[in-house]
Amino acid sequence: MDDILLLDAVERYLNGEMAPQEREHFENLRKSTPEVDQLVVEHNMFLHQMDAYVAHTNIKHTLHNAHTYLLERGDLNEGGEIPTRGKLIQFWNKYKRVTAIAASVGGVIALFISGLTVYFSSAVNDPKLQQLGKDLEEVKKSQQYQGSIINEVKSKIPVNARLLSGGSGFLIDTKGYIITNAHVLRGTGAIVINSKGKEFKSSIVHIDEQKDLAILKITDDEYNPAKSIPYSIQKSNADLGEEIFTLGYPRNEIVYGMGYLSAKSGFNGDSLSYQIQISANPGNSGAPVFNQNGDIIGILSTRQAQADGVAFAVKSRNIYAVVNDLKKSDTSFEKLKLPTRSTLKGENRKVQISKVEDYVYYVKAYGK
Repeated sequence: MDDILLLDAVERYLNGEMAPQEREHFENLRKSTPEVDQLVVEHNMFLHQMDAYVAHTNIKHTLHNAHTYLLERGDLNEGGEIPTRGKLIQFWNKYKRVTAIAASVGGVIALFISGLTVYFSSAVNDPKLQQLGKDLEEVKKSQQYQGSIINEVKSKIPVNARLLSGGSGFLIDTKGYIITNAHVLRGTGAIVINSKGKEFKSSIVHIDEQKDLAILKITDDEYNPAKSIPYSIQKSNADLGEEIFTLGYPRNEIVYGMGYLSAKSGFNGDSLSYQIQISANPGNSGAPVFNQNGDIIGILSTRQAQADGVAFAVKSRNIYAVVNDLKKSDTSFEKLKLPTRSTLKGENRKVQISKVEDYVYYVKAYGK
């Protein structure tokens, strides 16, 4: 496809101007051609940056006009005498509305500048980005017909606790340490459930909001520590176009998904994340993202609200940073050891899944 025609197609795709059949054809092209997918991502980022620049320019223009107007009226005195107290009072009474507007504009500029400092960091609060945690309060309401308290259904959730949110998580140490996304843990505690439906009590030991990661520790007497973990956690960056797969809990049973890595940065150029092309739904937050060799390259966290199949995963190297922070803050976690060797390389996908699924957990967070 000619470069100019391709760019025109990308713009029409992002603006929602394609007919359904043409849009479907273009999305198939994105899935099969990483270069086209990357062009869509980069052009979308470029358009966001242009919007931000226009907004900044408009604010400067508004301030300049307000300043010129006040100068022409003689209400500002640059380099001359300071107005008398009486003139100041008269000025305030006459132009307090203009002053309030100028103050509001100044506030907008302050917010704009603050926004620039985090522009290239995680953008989980952007309305175009959807967190993949699951709202479990509605689940509780749907179960109340069975009894007034959710604990009447067999569960290790504390009595009178409210289910708040849910997601996925996976073991990073055989002693019961599990990593998930910070936004999954909306309450004060959590239970985790394995692929066989068995519940375990756990405690929240560390949360890093900036990296959107959290560590849980299984504290249940019924938990039998695993002898080893079959996958490794990758420190280096993954490759563009690399095939990936995930296991998580968008439903009450474990669900498999597959796709590929479509960009080496996340939403709006977030350097902490990857963009991946994969079907992702609420409940997938915290799910491991594997490469074809069984190495974990990321933790699934968000998806783009208005783009089918565009999701984002926190890079796996951030797990090492979070664990190191935990060890520095509390020496009792010194023995926490991340898996560095995979036994899944060369195995077919069915075998890989069968060896991994017991190490991926459904996380349910609760509060009082």
